[in-house]
Amino acid sequence: MEPLFTCVSNNAHHLYTLLSCIGFASRATVQITPDGLRFSVEEGRVIQGLAFLDKNLFNSYSFTQSTDPKDVESNESDDSSNGVAYPHFVVSLSALLETLKIFGINDLNEPNGIRDTSFPQTNPASSAFSAPALLMDRSCTLQYAQHGAPLSIAITEAGVKTTCELVTYEPEDNETDIPLQRDAIIMKIIMRSAWLHNAIAELDSSAPTILKMSACATREPYFALAGAGGPFSESTVEFSVDQHNEIVGGASHAGQQSQSHKVLADDGSSRVRATRAKLAPTVTETFLVAPPASMGERIKQSFRFALIKKAARAMSVANKVSIRGDRQGVLSLQFMIELDGNNAAGRPVGAGVKAPAGPVCFVDFRFVPLLDEEEADMDMPAGNE
Repeated sequence: MEPLFTCVSNNAHHLYTLLSCIGFASRATVQITPDGLRFSVEEGRVIQGLAFLDKNLFNSYSFTQSTDPKDVESNESDDSSNGVAYPHFVVSLSALLETLKIFGINDLNEPNGIRDTSFPQTNPASSAFSAPALLMDRSCTLQYAQHGAPLSIAITEAGVKTTCELVTYEPEDNETDIPLQRDAIIMKIIMRSAWLHNAIAELDSSAPTILKMSACATREPYFALAGAGGPFSESTVEFSVDQHNEIVGGASHAGQQSQSHKVLADDGSSRVRATRAKLAPTVTETFLVAPPASMGERIKQSFRFALIKKAARAMSVANKVSIRGDRQGVLSLQFMIELDGNNAAGRPVGAGVKAPAGPVCFVDFRFVPLLDEEEADMDMPAGNE
C-alpha cells in the first residue's frame, strides 16, 4: 500500500533550524498539505508558534490526498475548509528535534538543545549555519503511511541509517489557532530581525515581567518597547523617525538622567554614543500605524515578557520580522528565514565564502495581550495587596 505522504531532504539541518524556532512546547500539531508541512504549537491559549516547511525544502515530496474524514482539519482558518481531506495529527516535537540532531545537528555552544533562559547568539561564527562538520552529506526521509500510523523519520549519514517512529495522537477537538484579524490590522512594521532580537535582549537585562509596546505615526516615540514589572527600573528601547524618514534607535532607563544613549548598531550589536546617531540602513522597511478613533493616535499593548522571549530563537536566525497587530490586540511576529543554499551537493561552503542563497521560509508567533487587570497584578511589587 502506497503511503499517504513521503518526503526526502538532503539537509536535515534546515528542518531542525525551522522546527527549533517553535521548540518551546513539547508537542506539535502537524498538518500535511500539497504545499508542505504545517507545524503548530501553543501554550495556555496565549501563545502560538507556526512553522511551515514548504515542499521546496525537500528534494522529493509526495502527498496523496486522504479520503478519510478523520483526516479533515476542523480548524476554520486552514485550507481544508473546501472539503479536501488533509491529514493532521499530534507528535512529540521534542522527540522529533532530538531525532533530527542525532548526528550532531545542533549549535556548538548549546549541547543540551535550545536555551530557554538566555538569548541565542546572532554571530554567524558561533551558529550552526557555519559549522562545516554539521553540514556533511545527510539525508532525511519523513513518511506517514495512513491515518493513525506513526510518523517515520529515517536519517542516513556516511552509510549509517537511523530510523525513528514517533507515535501520532489525535488533535484535541477544541484546538484552534489564535485568531489574527487580517482585515483589521492596525499596525504593520517590518525591520531586520536582529534589531528586535537585540532590543528584547537589552530589556531582558532588567528582568521585566511585562513588555509594553507603543506605536504612533504622528509623534515620537514612533515605535517603542518597554520592560516593566521587574525588580529593577523600567527600561525602554525607542525606534524613532525624524522628518527626513531617517531612523534612530536608543535605549534609556527610567529614573536615570544619563547623557548617553545606547544605540543599536547596523551590525546587530549595541554601542553607546553621547548623542543619538543616524543609522544606515534605516531600521524599518515598512511602518504603518493606523489605530481606530476610539484608541486615539497611539497604539499601546502589553504582553507577558516571558512569552515574547520564547520567540528569541526565531529572532536570532531570521533575516526580517513583520510585527503586526489587530484591533483586538493580538500580536503577530512573522519571521522570514533565508536558509543557506549548500544542500544541493551536501558539501559545506569554505571559510570566507558566502553561502549561496537558499529557500526562504516563514515562522509565525501569535500572542494574546494582557488585560488591564492582569497588567496591574503583574506590576504590583511582591508583598503588596
